[in-house]
Amino acid sequence: MLEVVTIETAALGDRSYVVSDGSAALVVDPQRDIDRVLAVLDSRGLRVTHVFETHVHNDYLTGGLDLAARTGARYVVAGAEDVAFDRYPVGDGSRIEVGDLVVDVLHTPGHTPHHLSYVVGDGDVPGAVFTGGSLLYGTVGRTDLLGEALARQLTLAQHRSVRRLVEQLPDHVAVYPTHGFGSFCSSTEGSGATASTIADERRGNVAVQIDDPEAFAAALLGGLAAYPRYYALMGPRNRRGPEPIDLSPPPALDEATARDRATDDGHWVVDLRDRRAFAAAHLPGTINVAHDQQAATHLGWVLPAGHEVTLLASDDATIAAAQRDFARIGIDRPAGAAVCDPAASDGPLRSYPVADFAALAAADGVHVLDVRRRDEWDKGHLRGAQHIPFFDVPARLDEVPRDGPVWVHCASGARAAIVASLLDAADIPVVLVDDRWAHAAAAGLDITDGP
Repeated sequence: MLEVVTIETAALGDRSYVVSDGSAALVVDPQRDIDRVLAVLDSRGLRVTHVFETHVHNDYLTGGLDLAARTGARYVVAGAEDVAFDRYPVGDGSRIEVGDLVVDVLHTPGHTPHHLSYVVGDGDVPGAVFTGGSLLYGTVGRTDLLGEALARQLTLAQHRSVRRLVEQLPDHVAVYPTHGFGSFCSSTEGSGATASTIADERRGNVAVQIDDPEAFAAALLGGLAAYPRYYALMGPRNRRGPEPIDLSPPPALDEATARDRATDDGHWVVDLRDRRAFAAAHLPGTINVAHDQQAATHLGWVLPAGHEVTLLASDDATIAAAQRDFARIGIDRPAGAAVCDPAASDGPLRSYPVADFAALAAADGVHVLDVRRRDEWDKGHLRGAQHIPFFDVPARLDEVPRDGPVWVHCASGARAAIVASLLDAADIPVVLVDDRWAHAAAAGLDITDGP
């Protein structure tokens, strides 16, 4: 009997899967923190025989190589991929038996050139297909992660691959993608579904709805937004084979040491507290990345290459959770961690005001910095505002005026909070606009899609 256990990584918008017949198991696209997979296997008394990768991932470091080594399972990776480790190579038409389950391999290029999907059946009756970054719920994986030169070719291939899946597989087959739950590996907005079948995707997937491949390519490529910069680092590390994750506690630091590190070049002291608590009182030079579902993506996007990280939080549990989140994208074991409450400190502190769009509308002659992505800016922005995407701010601080408060906003306050802390660390007076962009028009602010 085919059973699928989903392991959600909501912080990155991805899913991994443990698939079994009740005794033997296979794992699809495990994240780097494989203790979650091992816990599922152990709780169900399962023996894993194979670990499958649908593709070389760009949005996280895989745990596949480590999991296979730890369990003695075969590590299944496309034979066409150029990797630096031993694997069990497969390609289109390969078939693998896992206990009573049969896995048929389909080449589904698009998200990457050598992308594979795995059709799993109880014997010869297919019951599930694991589609990685190919067929997602209502949409498809993005096709530009390997550069503009390949993007159009891969987009046309993606169109063919999705159609092959929906035409070749029976209606009842359940669809299990890796991406598409908030991941930037998704190309367009998906259906929002939490489960789907081939029949559902045949009715509603964008690659099926747009019949003409060229029209599909134009629509897909025309709608792609920026993706996190750390993606460029994931593929090469996954091809080399990531080292096992280290989640042991980082060296414990006192507040004085954290203060010293916050002023070191090449080092970020990341304060994981809520943005309003940080604005009210924080150690000079610290950077605020509140530990929420987007923390890893935001830090990975904005952290300058080569910088070390020290974590600061109010409790050990927050530090441990953030360490796990950051390690998934290669921000490995922190250089240290400090548990402290800056608000109760006897040492010097910094703070800055927090406001909303109504307060901005009432302010006169202020400088506004919009730190949303370019696609968000193009859909509408405040007339006269300066635009620097939040991930560009560390390299473009000299473009921000220093002679008066800079009112910084994004779409919700999260990215603006990171930038506000960066400006404050650079001694630029700042006001954090902690408000939703949807409230700007109602506050009476002048919104334009022009210059």
